Amino acid sequence: MIERNTGLANLTAGYLFPEIARRRREYAAAHPEAKIISLGIGNTTEPLSKHIAKAMSDYALGLATKEGYSGYGDEQGSAPLRQKIADVFYKGMADASEVFISDGAKCDIARIQTLFGGKTKIAVQDPAYPVYVDGSVVTGAAGSAKDDGTGYKGVTYLPCTPENHFFPDLSKIQPNTLIYFCSPNNPTGATATRDELKTLVDFANKNGCIIIYDAAYFAFIRDPSLPKTIFEIEGARTCAIEVNSFSKPAGFTGVRLGWSIVPNDLKFADGTPVNKDWNRIMTTLFNGASNVAQAGGLAALDEQGLKDMKESVDYYLENGRLIKQALEGENFKKAGVEVFFTGNGPYVWTKFPGKKSWDVFDLILDKCHVVTTPGSGFGPAGESFIRFSSFGHREDIEEACKRLSKLAL
Repeated sequence: MIERNTGLANLTAGYLFPEIARRRREYAAAHPEAKIISLGIGNTTEPLSKHIAKAMSDYALGLATKEGYSGYGDEQGSAPLRQKIADVFYKGMADASEVFISDGAKCDIARIQTLFGGKTKIAVQDPAYPVYVDGSVVTGAAGSAKDDGTGYKGVTYLPCTPENHFFPDLSKIQPNTLIYFCSPNNPTGATATRDELKTLVDFANKNGCIIIYDAAYFAFIRDPSLPKTIFEIEGARTCAIEVNSFSKPAGFTGVRLGWSIVPNDLKFADGTPVNKDWNRIMTTLFNGASNVAQAGGLAALDEQGLKDMKESVDYYLENGRLIKQALEGENFKKAGVEVFFTGNGPYVWTKFPGKKSWDVFDLILDKCHVVTTPGSGFGPAGESFIRFSSFGHREDIEEACKRLSKLAL
């Protein structure tokens, strides 16, 4: 018989978010009277912009006509959408040939592993979005050993903590390493400054590293001094790939539409352009994003669509401020709880000193009927932390805040 993929065998437990969903289901079954509110998974909750939804509806209806029907499109994405993304978000920092449309940032991050192969060294912020490590383990890039409780042996973990202002010590990274970096960060919400990103870019160029820069939360950045793309940083075009998404700003978590930027200046050690190989992967392993979704993406980037997306993000940021306020109540202060919320991301990262993340998760679920995300699920440095998501209906956020304000710790 064919042997099992050892990468899959080395994955520990289950993926974080299905595990949260399982625990929620079990709790709900045992407590049918409880009204459970989720501040856990970062799934958008508010309706799509009518303007954007209409664009997709009109396109879908057009498919029923001879003039409007469309079959396969370019695997790299429609030319108008690629150009629009380059014009609106990058303004001369990237051109349309470097934009690749996809079915979401998570899917791109997974496909990137096929671009570099199983022998590539990787480094990740700790804590970090689980797919960076899990996707690497599946391909074998994280080594052959299982997680021993402190992380996978083949992964260089870069602790991002309050003590280092959530920016890692880069000296731990070996040369020729693939560096996963997310800003605004999921789960901490920390957003890298221009100087910090310059330090990262300079390090990568000097040491032959490539940065996979996850900018999926760029639209939440309200501080004009903070970069919204790594390509604002001089030197990034020779060391970075950026992955991005319509999921959070446009509410496309279910629609599925994202993009990656692979600069023509980025080269492998043998001089081969990374853009060339990424084009081959996208045309071989992917058949293109939905034409309907791409119509929505185009509408999201016109004047009305940009306005609608800003209003949607502002709504979630206000939710975040309400959660932060609740977590700074007297009951939390007395317990020494530390709350981190920058106003430039959708997550409130909260430390419960001396407590295990899953224990706090269970306590909040049991006493407040509120689902959160245990920080330990994002990496070893996430232990004792809880991530609160600002994605939710305002009335649910307000009710959750009332319950949390009464929590005895």
